[in-house]
Amino acid sequence: MAEREYRVPTPEEAVDRLVGMLDLEELPDDGGSEDRFIAPVFEQAFWRVFGGQVLGQATTAAMRTVEPGRVVHSVHGYFLRPGDATKPIEVRVERLRDGGSFSARRSQAYQDGTPILSMIASFQKPSGGPVHQDTMPVAIPDPEELPTPDELLGHIDHPVMREWGRGRPFELRHIDRPIYLEADRDRRPASAVWMKTKAPLPDDPNVHRAAILYASDYTLLEPVLRQHGYYWAKPGMKIASLDHAMWWHRSARADDWLLYVKDSPSAQSSRGLGTGAIYTRAGELVATVAQEGMIRPPQGLKSMLREKVQQRAVSAGKAQRDLNQKYKAAWRSRYMG
Repeated sequence: MAEREYRVPTPEEAVDRLVGMLDLEELPDDGGSEDRFIAPVFEQAFWRVFGGQVLGQATTAAMRTVEPGRVVHSVHGYFLRPGDATKPIEVRVERLRDGGSFSARRSQAYQDGTPILSMIASFQKPSGGPVHQDTMPVAIPDPEELPTPDELLGHIDHPVMREWGRGRPFELRHIDRPIYLEADRDRRPASAVWMKTKAPLPDDPNVHRAAILYASDYTLLEPVLRQHGYYWAKPGMKIASLDHAMWWHRSARADDWLLYVKDSPSAQSSRGLGTGAIYTRAGELVATVAQEGMIRPPQGLKSMLREKVQQRAVSAGKAQRDLNQKYKAAWRSRYMG
């Protein structure tokens, strides 16, 4: 059977797909105790479902089962198996509790009857109480001063790089030197990006909450990679998200610029922990995120030789040299003290 060719979506198509994947179809009552939904999938370069997608879909399904006045404030999910981007996802929601102020739901995502994600979400009727937040880091370059993903990766003729450069629904502007093709020369377990969708989203606040959850899975393990001199395209590198937790503190629009600041307190036993904070451009803390991932560096001579060939090509490329020169001042920004 011939390998299917992947077509990178336009930015508008990518955002339409993001909105479409959050538009779940409710299935008829089958006499069981769970609410059931079908979540659509779209082609992806890896032919696997992006983890942020299934998180957003499982959370959206849970949102559909609570009264409108209750807002999601936290999710805790485990990725159990990789999802297949050619098959729809069934999401089943169990109504665990509806109290006076809080509701709890368990969402499970399935393909072919096999669970790929298990998650618990909590909802609250907003109420008064004490208020404080961490302060957004200072000395951050504005997103307009930083390169677009297409500028970083558009010159590379590879389906994954084309998707990262052009086909994602979110625009990412790296405040640190990007580590798609090369390791960071300044090793430290921290990184930050500006992010927003490439086109406006509907005004539904739940769409924006789910979209921010979706985007929170993009770069959360990057501080682990930076600390150890790894990068996303390192030949033979194996990276997989194991779990993901997010706490929403305030509402925000995913189609306005958001600052995502991340660090890694620990890595061991082929697992690395990333934690993150998401701020509005005005400095409001929107959400806190945590994720543990499997990180297995390549072993053996074959991977080493492939990397040497790849690095020769990258270092010889004029486009990469020009980018490093053009943005080196912005990428020297060190915002964590």
